[in-house]
Amino acid sequence: MAVLKADVEALRAIARRSQGEPIATPKVSSPETPSEPTGETLRAAFQGWKRERRPSPRTLTEYERAISLFVDLHGDLPVVQIKRSHARLYREALQQIPRHRTGSLLKAPLHRVIEWAKDHPTAPRVSAATVNKLLGGVQATLIWAHDKGGFITDDVPWADPFARMRLEEDEPDREPFEIAELEVLFRSPVFTKKDWPKAGRGEAAYWLPLLALFAGGRRGELAPLTVADVRKDSTSGTVMLTITEDREAGKGLKTRNSQRAVPVHPELRKLGFLDYVEKVRRAHGEKAWLFPLVAPDKPSGAAAWTKWFGRHLRRIGIEDTAKVFHSLRHNFIDAMRAASVDEELREALAGHGWWRTTTNRGYGAKDMVRRFTAKALVTAIERVAYPGLDLAHLRPSKHSARKRRTTKPS
Repeated sequence: MAVLKADVEALRAIARRSQGEPIATPKVSSPETPSEPTGETLRAAFQGWKRERRPSPRTLTEYERAISLFVDLHGDLPVVQIKRSHARLYREALQQIPRHRTGSLLKAPLHRVIEWAKDHPTAPRVSAATVNKLLGGVQATLIWAHDKGGFITDDVPWADPFARMRLEEDEPDREPFEIAELEVLFRSPVFTKKDWPKAGRGEAAYWLPLLALFAGGRRGELAPLTVADVRKDSTSGTVMLTITEDREAGKGLKTRNSQRAVPVHPELRKLGFLDYVEKVRRAHGEKAWLFPLVAPDKPSGAAAWTKWFGRHLRRIGIEDTAKVFHSLRHNFIDAMRAASVDEELREALAGHGWWRTTTNRGYGAKDMVRRFTAKALVTAIERVAYPGLDLAHLRPSKHSARKRRTTKPS
C-alpha cells in the first residue's frame, strides 16, 4: 500500500508540474519485488538478444540506451521480477527527459536528467515516438528472454509488462503530394532527361521516387534492394518486389513485420523497371545492389540522397516542407484506401506491424503470399492509381526497349 500511495502522489505531482506549478521531485519509488523467483538479469538478456538478432548499429545504439536508462531507474533486475509497475514508472520517467541535452547531461544517469528537468520545467521534452522507441527496446529484450532465452521457466506465470504501454503518437508532419505536384516532379529534367546531379546518386534519383509511389517502400527499404529482391514467386510466376531483412548485408527494416512481398505495379513495368533490373543482373549478377550509390556499403549515402531530394523539390517549385520523400508512401497508402483494398491486405502491403489493426499479425514475404495468395496481391496493387497523373512521357519506346535488350553490358 505504501508503494501504491507513493505512486499516486507521484502521478499527481507530474500532473501539477505539467500545468506550470513548481513541484519538488519526489524520490522515485521502487516497486516491491518478491525475493523469489530470482534469475538472470535484464542486461544478461540483452546480451543474448544481441547475439541472436545481430542488430544494425543504429538499432543496437537505441536498445543499449533503453536498457541503460531502465537500469538507471530500477537497477539490473532479474527478468522474472520486472512487472508492469516497473514499466509504468519507466515510461513516466522517460516523459521527463528534455529534448535537447548538451555537455554532461548527454550521458547523465536517468535520475540526474529528471532532476535537471525539475529545474527546467519549460524545457521541451522528448517526443512520444522517442519514448515508445525506448519502451520498445526493453520490451523486445524481455520478450526474447521469455520466448527464446529460457530466462523465465515454464512454471512461472508471465505476461509482457510493456504490453499496451506505448504512448499515442502525433501524426508525422508529412502530407501526400497533390496530383499537380506529382506532375511537376515527374516532368522535371531528372525524369524527362535523366539529368542526374552527383547528389542524386545515379539511377536512384529516377527509380526511388517511382518505387515509393507504386510499391509504397520506405527509403530504408528501397535503397538496399538487390537484383535478387526482384523475383518471380515460385508458385504463381508473379514478379514480386521482396522487402526482407539481411543484417549481415546491412539491410535493416523498421520492424520485423515490415518484411513483405509487393507485386511489381504495371506502371513500373511500362516504365522499364524490369529492364533495368535485368541490365544490372547481366552486368553484375544476382547479388548486386540495384542502386549502388545509396547501398548500405556507402555510409550516409541514402541519408544524403534524401536531403538532395528535398532540395530538388524546392528547386522545382514544391515549397511545402511537409512534402518529403516519405510523402510518396502516403500517396501509395491513400491510393489503396481509395481503391477499397481490404484493410488487412492494405496493412500487409504497406509493411505495418500487428498493432495497426486487430487482425493483422505481421507476415514475412513468403508467408504473406501464402496467406493472401499472389492473385489477391496483384489485384490490390493493380488498383493503385493516380487519376490525372500521366507518366506516358517517361515510358521508353519499343525501339529504346529493343536497343537496351540487345546492348552488351558495359
